Parts: sequence; C-alpha cells; structure tokens
Amino acid sequence: MNGYCGQALRINLTTKEIKIDKIADKLFEDYIGGRGLNMKRLYDEVPPEVDPLSEENKLFIGVGPLTGTPFPGAARVNFSAKSPQTGILGDSNTGGFFGPELKFAGFDQVIIEGKADELSYIYITDNRAEIRSAARLKEKDTFFTQEEIMRELADDRVQVASIGPAAENGVKYSGIFCNHVRAAARTGMGLVLASKNIKAIAVRGKQDLKAKSPAIFRETVDSMDQQIRNHQEYEVRMRLGTTKLIKALNDLGCLATKHFKTGRFNAAEKVSGEYLEQNYKKKGKGCFACTIPCSRFFEIEQGKHQGLKSEGPEFEGLAGFSSRVGIESIEDALKGVDLCNRYGLDVITTSECIALAMELFEEGRLTEEQTGGLKLNWGNAEVVLDLIEMIAFRRGFGDLLADGSLAAAARIDKTAKNLAMQVKGLEIFQADPRGIKGYALGLAVASRGGDHLRSEPWFEFVEDSELGIERFGVAESAFRLEYKGKGKVVKFYEERSALADCLDVCKNTVVNMEIISFAEAAVLLNALTDLEFTEEKIRQATERVVNLERAYLVREGIRREDDNLPQRFLNEPLPEECGPSTGSIVELEPMLDEYYQTRGWDLKTGIPSRDKLMSLGLEKIVNDLEKRKINLK
Repeated sequence: MNGYCGQALRINLTTKEIKIDKIADKLFEDYIGGRGLNMKRLYDEVPPEVDPLSEENKLFIGVGPLTGTPFPGAARVNFSAKSPQTGILGDSNTGGFFGPELKFAGFDQVIIEGKADELSYIYITDNRAEIRSAARLKEKDTFFTQEEIMRELADDRVQVASIGPAAENGVKYSGIFCNHVRAAARTGMGLVLASKNIKAIAVRGKQDLKAKSPAIFRETVDSMDQQIRNHQEYEVRMRLGTTKLIKALNDLGCLATKHFKTGRFNAAEKVSGEYLEQNYKKKGKGCFACTIPCSRFFEIEQGKHQGLKSEGPEFEGLAGFSSRVGIESIEDALKGVDLCNRYGLDVITTSECIALAMELFEEGRLTEEQTGGLKLNWGNAEVVLDLIEMIAFRRGFGDLLADGSLAAAARIDKTAKNLAMQVKGLEIFQADPRGIKGYALGLAVASRGGDHLRSEPWFEFVEDSELGIERFGVAESAFRLEYKGKGKVVKFYEERSALADCLDVCKNTVVNMEIISFAEAAVLLNALTDLEFTEEKIRQATERVVNLERAYLVREGIRREDDNLPQRFLNEPLPEECGPSTGSIVELEPMLDEYYQTRGWDLKTGIPSRDKLMSLGLEKIVNDLEKRKINLK
C-alpha cells in the first residue's frame, strides 16, 4: 500500500506463533494509525478483567502513516497496554529512529501477547520476526543492552527498544528506551514488557515507502518545513528544546519547586536550558526527518561527574532532578537523568516519589529510621542519586518508592495521600497547575492519568482577548490564570494531540506550533495513501480516539470524581514569591462542567452520551458498555 504497510505483526510468546494480520482499510480511515490503532486494539482485546501483569495483557506498538516519511518529525512510535502503574489505560510515545525502522520492516503495528519461557528479545526484519535468547542481558542497563544486540546482529543500523533493570525488578513506572535516551517511560510499559520476559525489540527494515502522488506530497512537506523555519519559536526550540521551560516557567512563578511548595526556584538560572547550552552542549541532535534538532549532545568535562556524556535531557528530567527536589547543581541533575535512562525509569514519577518523601521528611512525618538512615533534605543530591539506584533495584527505602507516589504515601503516612502529586495514579509534570489552568484541566481529564501531553493547551499563554474570542468565543481562554473557556481549549488541543499521535509525528510542530491543520493533514494523507480523507473525516477520527479512550476508562470504573487534582492545587494559593502567579488556585469544577458540555459527556458522571458515541460510529462500544450495565444518557 502507499503510505501504509497494511499489516500488523502478531507475536504469541507462549505458543511461539508469529503471524502477519492484514489491517482493514476501515481501521485506517477511522483511527488513522499509531495511537488510534493501538487504542482500538486495546479496547477490543484487553477487557477490564485482565491483570496488567498477566499473560492476557498485550503490548501494542503502533506507528502512523507519516512515520518514516520526510515530513518534519515523522519519527514517533506508541507503546500501549493496560498499565501496571495506574491499572487503566497505558500508553507512551517516543521519537528517535525506532518507529521509522519498524515501518521500513513492513509493519504499521506489532502485537505482543503471552509470555516467553526465558528472558528473550524479538528481532524483526522485513516481513518476518524471530524470538532469541537474552539470558546474558539479565539486569543489564538499557545502554549496554542496545549496544550488545547491535553487536550480536553485526549491524549498526539496527534500532533497539529495550528495558533496564528497573523493569526486571518490577518497578511500576519503568519504561521502554530507544536510541539510549528516547524514553517511552510513562505508565509502566517497560514493566509490561518485562512481565512477558522480553528484554528488547530489535528492528531492521530495508523496504521503501511509497506515496500515491509523490510530487504533491513532497511539495506539501516542503511548504510545512518552511513554515516551521519561519515560525517565531523556531530558533529557540532548535537551541534549547523543552529545556527553555525552566526559565520561562520560573519567571511566571509556576515552576515545580520543592514538591510544589512554591513556583519559584532561586537557582533556576543555574539549572536552565540556557545554562546547559552555554556550558555543556557540544552540538544539536534531532530525531528522524527532524527540522528542529531540539535535543543535544552534552559533556561534563570536570568535577565529580567528569566524563558524563549523553544526549538530552528534556525539561521533565532536568527540572525533576533540580527544582522539584531542590538540587541547585545542573551536573547532579544531569547525572540523575542519566541514571534513570540507564536503569529504565520514568523521570517524572521518579522525581515525584523522591520529592514526596523529601517533603514528608522535612515535616517530620518521615524519619531516618524509616529511610534507613537517608537524610532526605531538600537539595541533598547524593541521597537523590543513591535513591534512583535503590528504586531501580528495589533496595532498602527505594523499594517503598518503587510502586509510585500513591503507594508510597500510603505506606509512609496514611494521611499523606493528598500530597502525592498525581491524577489517576500517574504523576504530573514539572509545572505548577495553579499557574496554567488549561493545563490543570488537561491533567485532570487526560486519558492516561496526570498527563500534560494528551492536550498541551499552549494557547492560554498568548494573552490576546480578541484572539480568545475569535478562536474559542471566550476572551479569558487566552489567559493562563483565567478559567473560563478552558473546557473548549482543552477539547481542541486534545484532538490536535490525538492527530499528532495518530500520524505519529512530533507535537512540537503539530500541537505547539500548529503547523499542520486538519485540512492540510487531509491533503498530505490523500497524496500519500490510497485512501480518501477529508478535513471532517480527520477531525472526527481524532474525536473518535478521545471518546474511545474515555469509554475504556469508563469501562474500568473511572467517573467524574476521578477527574481531580491534588488538594494543594485546589485549596492552597501560590505563595507571595511567585510573582505574576501569586495567589492563584485551580477552579476545577466549573472547568470540568464546560469541558463535559463541550464534549457531549454527562455532567454528573463524565460518561460520554449515547448520542455522542453513536455519532462517532462507536456502536459496538455503546453495546459493550450497556451490556456491562453502564448507563449512557
């Protein structure tokens, strides 16, 4: 097929059966690809009765129609399963080169089910796959594992997605890592792979991708590439990537600092993206087909971490191991991120678990006797770095933190549940929701838990009332400290984010820069594929994905009361030192009302209405929910 490979690779590790399934055109038309295809399979094949760590859970690996093409940032891949971290929808997305290689091998999707009888890795090449022993790689880190498999296969073009020792030791927020540092680390997808006795997936493909109308496709791609280069944020994103957010959020007074006790970090300048660029960056680094090489190679040339060389980090890791835990040394923060990458840990959840413990220790609710002698004071970098390793290997106090912040809070202090900075079991990112209320709503309703990447409603930073009225009918929608209109904003950006994840391209361009419209996406896909897309069909597909995910959550028991935020953000105003964000709290309930109304979901329960699901062609979903005695109004 043009654009699509038209097939899924299904691997049963228990029976060792490997087969290729044809993917119906209707699935591509309805769900586009990537995340959409994965969510459809997840709903159909993994019912609520399935234990996330059982053989019945399945891992879905999906790429989109643009993956592997010259479209800027067409490098993404989704890993999806029922989450062992949250118990609900699990999904994680990463870039690099693994996704395109899977496409070159001839597959739009890989489905891994069952469990191998020994530690193994999967090797996928053109239209085939095999299961190989990985016994020698037990508890090896992700860097060594990826490099060793490449050596074994004698091919430095092989792309490897691997887990680290954290997943093998049962850490619930362990991830899957590609190209050393490209992390699909949210919601515990690494633990799902470990539960199947799979250490890694190696891919090498040599097939060409074809377009139905190559000249039109190339012309459209070139136009969008130029739009990116002309964008006002192009230069700063290329230089700093997401690390630009440390200084920007600190200036606004909403950088996650000392476990969200405040939004201002006194040492922000010395852990910022600008400081990283000036003192440690060697050169820029991008993903496949990247127009904005927003990552970087860095090196620490002296001091206690002398010789540390790696790629990255992203904002989440850099802020997580600096402002969130009070560390004022960028070199210590870089070391913390490096350890997480090697052990296979999610930097957001790891930093939250440590920050939670630090706050409880500072308040006297956690003692040295309980920590095994660890002094968990703010900024104690030595202890933070030790704890990362202890978590990965479930040693000592690290074992208590290895199941996530909710479980840790319950074990440390039963009254500490509200101090766990999470939603539906997934820890939130390094920005204080009190200073960005659209993001706050997005965190509350995100389908995989406390996740900012399911919506990314950047529009609230524009502070242009006329533009707010023009785009969303509400002047306040364009201001980050206002709550009116945010239901409409979040709905819109949830669907743009779904578009990015279904096409499997970078959110830098599709969401934050809004380079590709729904109409332009139709032009691209009509030039690339043999299918017929319209702007309306693509809009409906993205809305279908969001509603399907909500139906999955509803089937798992999620209701309006679960679309919540930690009490600190609802009841405790940001303190005086937070400058323009001082005094702000999150007015969640009216935003939820507006969001549900805009979506066509029931105000009381947050369940999609029967009419909404039927209008999106989700009749089978309606029947399934109603058979389960779930009332659709």
